[in-house]
Amino acid sequence: MVTPSGSKGWNDTFKDGFRGKRVLITGGLGFIGSSLALRLVPLGAEVTVLDAMIPDYGGNLFNIEPIKKDVTINFSNITDATSMNYLVRDKDYIFPCAGQVCHVMSLTNPFPDIEYNIKGVAVLMQACKNFNPNVKIVKTGTRGQYGPSAKLPVNEEAPTNPRGIYEISNLAAEKIMKIYNDVHGIRTVLLRLTNIYGPRSQMRHSRFGVVNWFIRQALDHETIKVFGDGTILRDFLYIDDCVDAVLASALSREAEGEILNVGVDKAVCFLDLIKRIIEVTGSGRWEFSEFSPERKAQEPGDFYSDITKIRNIVGWEPAVSLDEGLARTAEYYRKYRQWYWQSPARV
Repeated sequence: MVTPSGSKGWNDTFKDGFRGKRVLITGGLGFIGSSLALRLVPLGAEVTVLDAMIPDYGGNLFNIEPIKKDVTINFSNITDATSMNYLVRDKDYIFPCAGQVCHVMSLTNPFPDIEYNIKGVAVLMQACKNFNPNVKIVKTGTRGQYGPSAKLPVNEEAPTNPRGIYEISNLAAEKIMKIYNDVHGIRTVLLRLTNIYGPRSQMRHSRFGVVNWFIRQALDHETIKVFGDGTILRDFLYIDDCVDAVLASALSREAEGEILNVGVDKAVCFLDLIKRIIEVTGSGRWEFSEFSPERKAQEPGDFYSDITKIRNIVGWEPAVSLDEGLARTAEYYRKYRQWYWQSPARV
């Protein structure tokens, strides 16, 4: 099985930084969480993954197949204070990746966002305050916290006017964590991630993971819908680069207490993205389509990240080109599609 390798420039730094360290990853069987675990175990870290395995949220035991004997798995919920009070003890690093991540669902049912993204973070931070105040935490938030961009590229000083409950809940979680950093001294780095794609993302529905869903449609010889005129700009970041950014931020003292964009400072329009996916996969087709009311209500327009701050503070920048990332992703799902096209329970 292909495991994330990351940029060669970080390998020695990560080995020195994480060897023998005790790590907790919430949402550790999901897309980003499992990718972090797959990188940390070979680096010599002692990894515990927590996942509630909520249907459709992306938790998949196959994601950690290469390291399943080398990690501790805890099936519990981030809102369970008793569980979190126990799990945070003695950890050197915590990577909170669990949460409600469906933009569209948050428009009709806001309560999972409040339960997991806000309450879950409050439970985690209070557990750390009471039982492990020396831990370091790196939170993966979303570029959606900004809302519509006032100017491009978007830097960390831009106003935050999110257009959905999902994005608002992530912004609230970020502010809660910032308080625990500033008031209680729990070292925290707050990342705002752009559109992440790559192996180990859920592929059973289109409610999150737009690039991966387009790849599934292309691999299935389906028609990919281009909403509007296809000219909306985004930046798309490959998962291995994302993992590099998270781990590098964890090791950076200068990043503590900071909000950092994690993205690509080169924008691509959706039509160009889809054409590249069809070229890489050698299958699929596209057609223009009108926005659904739900998607139109949340569409913020053009967005791409200014990554000057993380480049200067952490020394990170993306290394995998869009074409290379798309090719790696398509190759992975061709090989392991049975574990992603249907429910893990059925597999």
